[in-house]
Amino acid sequence: MPDLGFDTLLKGKNFARLLGGLGVALKISLVSVLISIVLGTVLGVLRQRENLLLKAVMKLYLEFIRIMPQLVLLFIVYFGTTRSFGWNLPGETAAVIVFSLWGTAEMSDLVRGALISIPVHQYESAAALGLRKTQTYLYVILPQAVRRLIPLSINLITRMIKTTSLVVMIGVVEILKVAQQIIEANRMSSPNAAFGIYLTVFAMYFLACWPISILAGKLEKRWR
Repeated sequence: MPDLGFDTLLKGKNFARLLGGLGVALKISLVSVLISIVLGTVLGVLRQRENLLLKAVMKLYLEFIRIMPQLVLLFIVYFGTTRSFGWNLPGETAAVIVFSLWGTAEMSDLVRGALISIPVHQYESAAALGLRKTQTYLYVILPQAVRRLIPLSINLITRMIKTTSLVVMIGVVEILKVAQQIIEANRMSSPNAAFGIYLTVFAMYFLACWPISILAGKLEKRWR
């Protein structure tokens, strides 16, 4: 039977180290998601305002973030700004900044789409009841938009968790970095460790994202 390298996980604290690396990735994702939800909701609502300059700035920001690969943005924030401005920026902080910028752009587009999907008669009914525009959004539009938004935002969370694997490129010791360290440390005693270690990393990412994907699917079916 071929040596798949799974025995390497049982040596010392290798498996615990992998779990710790996954915790770092999930922490970066969670903080970025929370920031993205708050800022993305605000920007999504602002994009509905009849201000051409504001809309142009929001559109430019959204397109810039969409076109720019996350890895390049990580390099700009972590390597570029630290050398240009001379400050000490930890890798995890740089990752949170980049993923928050990306998540905010994506979330603002989701919020805008959810608001657009609300039928016009909802706005008209609120106006007929004498509600001001702010009250209309708070009590009529946003509660309906949230129901349509939650499944989509949950999918964004899974995408953000998976994309955190890029932070290994700026030296953050998350699950992929730990996996590389374990493989390198055992390359003589377990030359085939890479297969078992990376398969375990895949399983950990799957177990972290799968329940979230199931929840999104159930909410979407329930509220369709």
